[in-house]
Amino acid sequence: MALRITNQIRRLRFDAREMTQADLAARVGVTRQTIMAIEAAKYSPSLELAFLIARAFDKPLDAVFQFET
Repeated sequence: MALRITNQIRRLRFDAREMTQADLAARVGVTRQTIMAIEAAKYSPSLELAFLIARAFDKPLDAVFQFET
């Protein structure tokens, strides 16, 4: 069974006064390219990074990331 991780990062960035990918990357300590890949569901973040991203938006983890079977 393959799991697909989806996320709400793009919407959350827009809701956060149109935060850029670069702004989010700087807040969580990764590159803009990493954020771009996560947002496009091309890369699944580590658990630590997922929590940091959720914290950057002041949201619980499951409000940012979901998995589909």
